[in-house]
Amino acid sequence: QVQLVESGGGLVQAGGSLRLSCAASGRTLSIIATGWFRQAPGKQRELVAAITSSGSTNYADSVKGRFTISRDNAKNMVYLQMNSLKPEDTAIYYCAAQRFGVPGYAYWGQGTQVTASS
Repeated sequence: QVQLVESGGGLVQAGGSLRLSCAASGRTLSIIATGWFRQAPGKQRELVAAITSSGSTNYADSVKGRFTISRDNAKNMVYLQMNSLKPEDTAIYYCAAQRFGVPGYAYWGQGTQVTASS
């Protein structure tokens, strides 16, 4: 099992920055990828950024150049640095993990609200 807890969400003005944190516990050595997803009311959940166990990253086109995903393996932490926030970034952000031997993103955090106001 893997447990994930997000933190760092909040209310910021457009153009501001936030850093989200995802703390992983449990069988963390088996994690092969960690992703940040977001979901706004009435919209589909979308993958924002992901990082693999090898350090490879990918981003949604809408956040490229503004968001950066990173990790600290020693602390079992994954971060999402969000700069130049826009109102359309407003959503609940979720941390999710893939574990070797378990299909898909099977482990999810509780979510943290990010609101960028103009």
